[in-house]
Amino acid sequence: MNPTESPRLTVIGTGYLGATHAICMAVLGFEVLGVDVDQRKVDRLASGEVPFFEPGLPELLTKALESGRLRFTTSFEEAGEFGDVHFLCVGTPQQPGSDAADLTYVEAAVRALAPNLTRRALVVGKSTVPVGTAKRITGVIHDLAPAGEEVELAWNPEFLREGFAVDDTMRPDRLVFGVASDWALERLEAAFKPILDLGTPVVRTDLATAELVKVAANSFLATKISYINAMAEVCEAVGADIKHLADSLALDDRIGGKFLKPGLGFGGGCLPKDIRAFAHRAEELGVGQAVSFLREVDDINRRRRARTVDLVREMLGGISGKRIAAWGAAFKPNSDDIRDAPALDVARTMHGLGGHVRVFDPAALDNARRAFPELRYGDSALDVAQDADVVVLLTEWSDFKEIEPDALAQVVRHKRIVDGRHALDAAKWRSAGWEYRALGRS
Repeated sequence: MNPTESPRLTVIGTGYLGATHAICMAVLGFEVLGVDVDQRKVDRLASGEVPFFEPGLPELLTKALESGRLRFTTSFEEAGEFGDVHFLCVGTPQQPGSDAADLTYVEAAVRALAPNLTRRALVVGKSTVPVGTAKRITGVIHDLAPAGEEVELAWNPEFLREGFAVDDTMRPDRLVFGVASDWALERLEAAFKPILDLGTPVVRTDLATAELVKVAANSFLATKISYINAMAEVCEAVGADIKHLADSLALDDRIGGKFLKPGLGFGGGCLPKDIRAFAHRAEELGVGQAVSFLREVDDINRRRRARTVDLVREMLGGISGKRIAAWGAAFKPNSDDIRDAPALDVARTMHGLGGHVRVFDPAALDNARRAFPELRYGDSALDVAQDADVVVLLTEWSDFKEIEPDALAQVVRHKRIVDGRHALDAAKWRSAGWEYRALGRS
């Protein structure tokens, strides 16, 4: 087909990344086929149900299905026949017992798709992978695809923020195209034309650089978070105020305030496993010393969880037998993702120390119950705070930030609150008679 014509797209993998990409591209006007080996997931999406929490996405799924431009299947044969550009959007979790990325799903997707590629096509990796993966996958595709070297591989890393995935897909701040030919670039430009027409900046680069961009970005953000949390440890030692320190740094335009928020630290399915996999891959390549600081970034982040538990213990004079309200389960607000969630880690630790912990989260309760049935859960923020000795804010949902101190005082046993996210106005709560504590603040 003409390189400038609108290509038909397949999206391999319909988890968080894949489903979001498939839905948004269909809404932008492309014919899209979502492909997954999980029949239940395919059926749910085909019936109009998004199997995870993401603001704005259910409405777009309905719109895409009604347009007739979006379908879902488990058939890789159908995918090969249908698609001109095939996006690989499967997960790359951390390997059990290792810091390395698990490429099982990427390998399986490529080996299922490639034998069905009988004509010239472009396969585009979006999954976060160790550098060097694209080179190896290219060889697999050429070996298995009937079209052989007429099938090219490109890499287009994703930069989705959970809770803002629709905006980040349809109006990204940049697109990175890792390509090996002008034809591959033309195909990608055609596949992203509505987005490029908005004036979105594009970086054309090689495959290896495109693979590195995502882990490099996540490593930088993780470093920024751990930096301010390291400063919080210093503030605690000298009686300084981390909030004022962070505010002062944020006003320096060379530094900026984004990701410079002290507190419980980062979690989720990206930053923790990406920095570990990056460090692991660098060690394999013999350049481990260049990113050895990422080990300390990870360690600082882990310490925030233990230090939050210490803060609760200090406030209560011990945790065993105390009633504790845990506000939050998701790793961040506007998400139901509990992967490596600091909130649940803290709640489980307090439970293990004998605390009577009750958890509430506006979106992640079902996931939390399935993963940690040993914890107790409630129906609302005020419900879990009933007769609590302390309230611990662990995920900065706006629902929690909007609760008035006097309203919460009506249900708790003691007016004590630990703000694990620096989300509350300390002066307001203290003036209402609450004992308020936060990491890095006296």
